[in-house]
Amino acid sequence: MGIQQKLHTKLVQKLILTPSLQQAIKLLPMSTLELSDLLNQEMVENPMLEEVPTEELQPAEAPTAPEKVEPEQQANKTDTWDDQDYEYFFGDYLDDGYRPRAPQEIKELPPIENTLSTSSSLSDHLMWQLSMQTDEPILREIGSAIIGNLDDDGYLVASFDELAAMGPWPVGDVERALRLVQGFDPTGVAARDLQECLLLQLRHLGLEGTPTERIVTDHLRLLQNHQVPEIARKLGLTIDDLKEHIEIIRNLDPKPGSRYNPSQSQYVIPDVYVVKVEDQYVAVLNEDGLPQMRISPVYRRLLDKSATENTDETRAYVKDKFRSALWLIKSVEQRQKTIHKVANSIINFQRDFLDHGIEHLRPLVLRDVANDIGMHESTVSRVVTNKYMHTPQGVFEMKYFFHSGISSSYGESVSSVTIKQRIRKIIDNEDPRKPLSDSKIVSILQREGLVLARRTIAKYREELKIPTSNQRKVLY
Repeated sequence: MGIQQKLHTKLVQKLILTPSLQQAIKLLPMSTLELSDLLNQEMVENPMLEEVPTEELQPAEAPTAPEKVEPEQQANKTDTWDDQDYEYFFGDYLDDGYRPRAPQEIKELPPIENTLSTSSSLSDHLMWQLSMQTDEPILREIGSAIIGNLDDDGYLVASFDELAAMGPWPVGDVERALRLVQGFDPTGVAARDLQECLLLQLRHLGLEGTPTERIVTDHLRLLQNHQVPEIARKLGLTIDDLKEHIEIIRNLDPKPGSRYNPSQSQYVIPDVYVVKVEDQYVAVLNEDGLPQMRISPVYRRLLDKSATENTDETRAYVKDKFRSALWLIKSVEQRQKTIHKVANSIINFQRDFLDHGIEHLRPLVLRDVANDIGMHESTVSRVVTNKYMHTPQGVFEMKYFFHSGISSSYGESVSSVTIKQRIRKIIDNEDPRKPLSDSKIVSILQREGLVLARRTIAKYREELKIPTSNQRKVLY
């Protein structure tokens, strides 16, 4: 039996990510600021791109009649590049006319030294005091090591043995240096725990040997659990007399170093504005700061094969940059359209939230928006990443509108965010002397048609950073 060769035809479907598609996917998760930086960088690297500010745009002149081209010249100018109909796909981005920029007045700016300021850190503040308080080299070395091992709240995170092993230094010198640093401003710094921090502040106030110090020394756990009658019984004080001592403790600073490490404010620039036009909400993209780009007509002329000064190498370079510029502009436009579609879909789903607030936020998942606009869930996920939406109810991250729901007894699903907001309101309106337990909150929500387990209430309460009922209890 001989061997025979046969030819089979097989149809295979593959998804190939072209460079332009990869670029479009890369632009989707970027915020407006990140996109602005990328476009500015591309304009620096690609000479085919140039910025046309909106205020400098002028109406284009009336097109003139094209010059007649001889057949021989036309044949010489055609090649594979010229055969591509880029005018059809990118006609909106191509501009034959050159518009010179209007001269701008250059104002002299103040020196940069007059605009910069730095706040003193906790380490700098303590090191300055250390240099003023002692001249002993060993105390300065140990003091520097102690200051270097303080956290943002001003607590010492290293033990005596660890500090002594750094030098090595005698334990006695480490103790002297620690007492020295603990006497610095802010009072209570370099403490090893909360109890020591409070005691340092009480001693600074001259309250040594008082019931206030005894409360911190012996009954701090009872105070944390609001067991005021038990503390009064052990100290032999009345509740009224005990109030004065507790108020002194409450006015102490449990985090003395935090004032020198302020958190930096994070400014959020919305990517989408929700504007109400008559009775409808519409999404408006925030394009402030995004450069308006176009293809440079000066470099486009380098593609002209008739120009004798243009070499093949020059035209090849310009072709590559020309193609990159066109696809970048197209990708940016596609990105904006996709964000606009997703934003409008979110508006349609969350109309009640826009009108009435967080309590009317409805459950929403990525699949709902994807099916609504006819896109894949991964695309919607990329769109809502690092994006913020300005609504009549405030500025929210676009991911905020996507969360699970809990079925209610009346048939509709209720958003988990709405339930958290309801729990917060219930606790805010409770009697401080008789705070509601998690089981009691479950009963209240059941009467409202929401059936939840006690552990679910405890989970939501912890996410809201609300303490337990025992910790919320106030006895006076």
